[in-house]
Parts: sequence; structure tokens; C-alpha cells
Amino acid sequence: MALDFAAGCIGGAAGVLVGHPFDTVKVRLQVQNVDRPLYRGTYHCFQSIVRQESMLGLYKGIGSPMMGLTFINAIVFGVQGNAMRRLGHDTPLNQFLAGASAGTIQCVICCPMELAKTRMQMQGTGEKKSKRKMYKNSLDCLVRIYKREGIRGINRGMVTTLLRETPGFGVYFLAYDALTRSLGCEPEDPYMIPKLLFAGGMSGIASWLSTYPVDVIKSRLQADGVGGVHQYSGIADCVRQSVRKEGWRVFTRGLTSTLLRAFPVNATTFATVTLFLLYMREGEEECSIQDSEEPQSVPLQPLQPQAQPTSM
Repeated sequence: MALDFAAGCIGGAAGVLVGHPFDTVKVRLQVQNVDRPLYRGTYHCFQSIVRQESMLGLYKGIGSPMMGLTFINAIVFGVQGNAMRRLGHDTPLNQFLAGASAGTIQCVICCPMELAKTRMQMQGTGEKKSKRKMYKNSLDCLVRIYKREGIRGINRGMVTTLLRETPGFGVYFLAYDALTRSLGCEPEDPYMIPKLLFAGGMSGIASWLSTYPVDVIKSRLQADGVGGVHQYSGIADCVRQSVRKEGWRVFTRGLTSTLLRAFPVNATTFATVTLFLLYMREGEEECSIQDSEEPQSVPLQPLQPQAQPTSM
């Protein structure tokens, strides 16, 4: 299990560095005022942020996911691996259930982290140097919210986070398992790394597509209250107002940048985790063979990012 946690930490850090600029674009598009839109689309948003706020504008709020996602991925891959061991059989249903359980547990960290990230990403919109910063950094953001609103404040959006993460991670691990099996990702395969990258990237896309409308509502609820003005009284009110003003297309706002981000981030994360586990377990097997009085040939089993050797 320790290997699962370590692999998750490494994969999480790699994923944040690759994907954060796309996440900033996604959040800006999701929460912009439809009556006075600042951005016409993904490319225009990206271009405007760079022009008005410099390249650093794309990395606003990165402190929160850099701290949080490392631990989140450690929790996700650790819990998923442990759940698979307890479930006993490597079946598609168990892959989904193990992933869903991991997604549920990590919400405790994910919700406050994404609240701080969203608030930081919205701060100083259109300004290269913010004249008046409400928050110094992600930690200061959470402290200020806690002082004003208490525990309930820093867990704003928890229900929508649970509705997104629980089925989302179930689909995530189920899709990765199905793809790696169909592609035949064996350790001796010379094309194993490209196959892992493809499987990880497509798993991320499948996960986001399955829960994206919920993510739009979550972002709007977490951005609500910036500047002291609250627009929504809850999830149902947010859905009702959003659909009335913008139609059903509101649930696809920011989807392009999300999918552009999902492939490289999850390709990097899953490939890093799987390769880390592969080489670490291979080393453990070599050590156990050397320590054995009667060394035997130990075939290397295909690996997945869970703590049991199963066919990918």
C-alpha cells in the first residue's frame, strides 16, 4: 500500500504541472457572467489571460492543487489498491466500486482545495498586477473563508464534489482497466509506454464526460460569494438560474479546455504511477529471489496502479 501512496504523490505532482493552465481557462469560462462575458471561447480566454495577466495568470491558484492533489492522488491510488485487495476479484464492477470509494474519501481534501483554487483563479481577472488582492495565497484564502463562514464555508460545494468524484473515479479506473486489457499492456511490450499514455488520457476524458455538468455547478457555487455577493442559495437554485439564463448549453461551458487538459494530465499521471509500481515491484522481486536459498524464476506480471498484480 505504501507503494500506491508514493506512486500517487509522484503522479499527482506531474499532472498538476502539465494541466493547471487549462484548468484556469476552464474555471474562467464556467463562471463568467453571461450578460457581460469576458471571453468568447477557449482560445480567446487563453489568449486574453496571457495578454492581460502574463503567463503567470495561467498558474493562479496552483499552490492549492500542488499541495492538495499530491495527497489526493496518494489517497486515491492507495484506497483504490486496498479496496481491490479487499474485494478480492479483479472484475469491471470491482474496478468501478474501488474507484468510486477512493473518489468519495478524497473529497475531504478535494473540496476545500478546489474552493481555494477557484477563488485564487478568479482573483484579479484581467489585471497583470492586482491592485487589491483579497487573498495572499491559497492558505490565506482558506483561513479568511473559515474566519467568515466557519467549517461550512470551507466545505462549500461538498455535495456537488461528492456527486462528481464518486462516479467520476469509478469510471476513471474502470475505463483504464478496460483499455489496458484491450491494448495488451504487458511489461515486455516495446510499445507499453505509449499504450499506457493513451489509456490514461482516454480514461481521464471518459471520467470528465461522465460528470462534467456537475462540475459546472460546483465551480459556480464555489466562485459564488467572491466580493461578498451571493447569487445562489443552493444547488437547485444554481441549476435553475443557470439554465434559465443560458440554456442547457451552460453544462458544456469550458468543456473544450477540460478535455484538452484531461488527456495529457491523466496520461502523465497513470503512466507515471504504473511505471513507478512496475519498477519498484520488479526490484522487490529481484531482492526476494537473491535472499531465497533456492532461487526460482519469477515471471513478471502485468501491473496496474493498484497493489495487486493483475492483467492489464
